[in-house]
Amino acid sequence: MKVSITGNIGSGKSYVCGLFKNLGIPVFDSDREAKLLYDRPEVREKMVERFGENIYRADGSLDRALMASKVFGDPCALGFVEAVLYPVLNEWFSQWADQQEAPYVIYESALIYEKHLESMFDAIVVVAASEPVRIRRVMTRDHCTEEQVLARMAMQLPQSEKVTKATYVIVHDEDDEDEFLMDQVRRIHQELVGF
Repeated sequence: MKVSITGNIGSGKSYVCGLFKNLGIPVFDSDREAKLLYDRPEVREKMVERFGENIYRADGSLDRALMASKVFGDPCALGFVEAVLYPVLNEWFSQWADQQEAPYVIYESALIYEKHLESMFDAIVVVAASEPVRIRRVMTRDHCTEEQVLARMAMQLPQSEKVTKATYVIVHDEDDEDEFLMDQVRRIHQELVGF
C-alpha cells in the first residue's frame, strides 16, 4: 500500500513521519528527494536549457538561491520546474516503494492536494494543527516573521479543506502531548496493517 502524509506548513508532518518510521514503516521525503533530482542528467539538461548554464555552480551543484529567485513570483517558471521534476519524482517513488519490504510505505509531501496527486495513494493522512501553533512552529524553525509565515500559508489549500478529503486525520496541536499523538499513529498503523 502507498500512503501519503500531508498537511499544511507547521503542522508537524515530519515529526509524525518519524513516529511511523519508529514502527518500521519506510518514509519517502519528497522534498529531500526532489532536491536530489536536480543532479540527474535529464533534469539538469532541461534546467540549463530553460534558465542558463549559471543555474548550476562550477562544482556542478544547483545554485538554489538563483533558482529560487527565478521561480519566485513567476508561475510559468515554477510550472516548468514542477513539470520537469514531478514525473521523475513520482517514477522514483514508485521504484523506491517496490523495493521496500513493509505492509505499506509513506510519501511525505505538503502538496498532495495542491498538485492533484491523490490518485497515487491508497490512503491519505492529514496532520492538522491550529493556526497559532503552526505559525509559532514555523517562526521558530525558520527564524521568520509571522507575516512571512502567513504568506507561505496562503499558497496552500486551507487545512479545513484537506481534513475533509483525508482518509485519516492526526491532530498534532501541542508538542508535549506525545502519548496522545502516538495513540493516533498506532491506531492508523494497525488499520493500515490490517488491510
